[in-house]
Amino acid sequence: MRVALRLRSGCLLLCLCVSVLSLLLQSLWVPPETTSNEPAGRAPEEQGQRGRSVHRVSMRLEALSSQVQRLTRQRDAPQPAGHDISLILQRQDHRGIVRSVERELRRMSEKLEQLHRHHPQSQTPGPTHDEPRTQAEGPHDEECEVPMDHAYPVCAEKVEFLQSHWQSDPCYSFYGVDGSTCTILAYLSQTEDFCPPRPGTNHLALPWRQNLPSHARKAEIRTSLSSLYEAISNSNGPAVRFIRSRVERMSEQWTRAALDMRSKTTPPQLKVLLYPGVLAAGQRFGAMVDRGGPLGELVQWADLGACLTILGHNLTISTSLQHLHSLIGAAPGRGSCPIQRPLSFDLIYTDYHGLAHLQGAMGLAFQHYQCRFRILDSFGTEPAFNLGSYAQSHGYNTLWGSWDLQPLQYMTMFPHTPDNSFLGFVSEDAIKEEMDKEQLERKGNRKENMAVVYGKQDYMWQGKAEYVHVISEALETHATVYQPPGHPAVLPSSVINHGLLTQEQFLQLLQRAKVFVGLGFPYEGPAPLEAIALGCIFIQPHFNPPRSADNSDFYKGKPTTRQISSQHPYAEEFIGKPYVWTVDMTNKTEVQEAVKAILNTEVKPFTPREFTCDGMLERVHAYITYQNFCSVSSPSWPPEGSLRAHLGPLGQSCVSVCRRSSLVCDAALFHHLNSPDAFVRLGLGCSNMEQEVNHLFPAYSPWGRRCGLQQELLLFSCAGSDAALRRLCPCRAHLPGQVALCPDCI
Repeated sequence: MRVALRLRSGCLLLCLCVSVLSLLLQSLWVPPETTSNEPAGRAPEEQGQRGRSVHRVSMRLEALSSQVQRLTRQRDAPQPAGHDISLILQRQDHRGIVRSVERELRRMSEKLEQLHRHHPQSQTPGPTHDEPRTQAEGPHDEECEVPMDHAYPVCAEKVEFLQSHWQSDPCYSFYGVDGSTCTILAYLSQTEDFCPPRPGTNHLALPWRQNLPSHARKAEIRTSLSSLYEAISNSNGPAVRFIRSRVERMSEQWTRAALDMRSKTTPPQLKVLLYPGVLAAGQRFGAMVDRGGPLGELVQWADLGACLTILGHNLTISTSLQHLHSLIGAAPGRGSCPIQRPLSFDLIYTDYHGLAHLQGAMGLAFQHYQCRFRILDSFGTEPAFNLGSYAQSHGYNTLWGSWDLQPLQYMTMFPHTPDNSFLGFVSEDAIKEEMDKEQLERKGNRKENMAVVYGKQDYMWQGKAEYVHVISEALETHATVYQPPGHPAVLPSSVINHGLLTQEQFLQLLQRAKVFVGLGFPYEGPAPLEAIALGCIFIQPHFNPPRSADNSDFYKGKPTTRQISSQHPYAEEFIGKPYVWTVDMTNKTEVQEAVKAILNTEVKPFTPREFTCDGMLERVHAYITYQNFCSVSSPSWPPEGSLRAHLGPLGQSCVSVCRRSSLVCDAALFHHLNSPDAFVRLGLGCSNMEQEVNHLFPAYSPWGRRCGLQQELLLFSCAGSDAALRRLCPCRAHLPGQVALCPDCI
């Protein structure tokens, strides 16, 4: 009996020691990659591993301690008769060992529990890209129940989604999610707002929604562009060099215009980010700058930067996706989570590429801050393409639309889409102004009998040989076509090709030329206006039928229904003869007669006001001062007094209706016409008044005298027509040479 008891006790003690040692070695060993310096975005299964392991050791040791206590009670129980002194000594010695082990186990249990409560992970300071943020510890999973709250109807759905997908993006681990219901609920209530605040936590605004201090400092007109040069210096590449070169070349023009702006009232000084996403998307676009690629977008970015600098705002320029993430405080990962802090920029100017980059980095915060975005969009986005649900159900879905922005947030290069804001650019005539006065007097500003052809890549010349030949018969014809090394451009023998020129060299060539010849492509670029500003006459082809998404690969997929009647519709419609001649280039006789008339025509350099530094400063200043897309109220600018309500004929768009009266359509005034009173004021009797989600409403149908009001405010649209509808059109007058502004607008 005594032998059996000693064997059992010895084995139990040995097992206790081995178990404790094994558990300690397995659970307390921490691999190097999971120390306190472990990077954000680590494997989700490692999240919280140390804390849970230590806690399991503590629980196991408590169980072992209980077993020892039971053994002690068993040994302390009365034994059969007999008082063997050796047995008594052995029992006392063994009892001391057991009690010693028990005390040690309890001490270790308390120590490990203390380590668990004060785990370093819960004491990390604010989150950085190198340290994941941890939510409040909270109770164990079995104590966290998904709340049923009518104010948070999708909470349970979001919890279920994250339970299955929390490992799909490292940003969830960064914000403390480890797959448990408790951490998911903490994330959905403290970082997103899909679940109610957890008991015992403060119900504060989400970190990325907190309001920053308002601006107390007014923007002051600057007469120097030094801060812009500093902002540009943070980026590099051919595209950035082009932007800087243009700004430097035109600095005197901007300085003179700044002096004229000093009498304007100034808005608060804003913090503005310029992010040309096309430059961050890859090297292809930037590399094309040196090979005859499109420069129109870069011209606009350069002039926008100069304009905002002169107007006194604080400018940051980024051409790197990584830099963008740093500027906006994006969480590391794939963009499923909100940004870490409130957006510090009042305005972000970007393009469609940049818009996608912002959406991919901001998560839920993208929608919250999208009212601050301004999208540089050369060819325009009509409302029917902008509203995603409507575009999908009505056949307007394209790769470029469906962002659900206010249509006026899109900013175009020319005023061709009145549903958008016309940003424009500055027509460069610095070369003309910098020419030596003696040289101007000697030449009398007379032009040489020469033409420069608008087309820097040889594919633009294909099929145009006869047209170019007719012009070459009357004018010495020059080209600036890019020639790859070892591959000379294939051009008519009568054409003198200079190869790809710098912008300065190109402007000097235009200074000598009398005619600037359009080949039909590229569409709507800045070069024709620069040529006209330097005293050239622009001749361009007429399109019959007009080019559109239906018959042009270039416009196919673009979010517009515009019909392009010529290579440069603005030059044709807003400038016209004698500066612009639009011809059928397949009609040899018409081309010959046009060239003959041009040779007998003398013109002075001409620039529409809206394409001067003064005009662009005036326009951008008005946008910053009066446009507010973050307000939930109806727009108050332009003022209601500028409205000229027109009832269009059947089958005409409001663009056409207003233009026919020498006015422009302004979509910001539509809400004044979207009421039954507007129909009465136009003398219409309605037998039926209905609301509908339709980009042609408000409108009137003579058949049945049906009157339709617009139900979706994002669909107010100057574009679009229907043979069965007469549209109610918000027309207004505009300042001379400044289509974007009405006489009462500034």
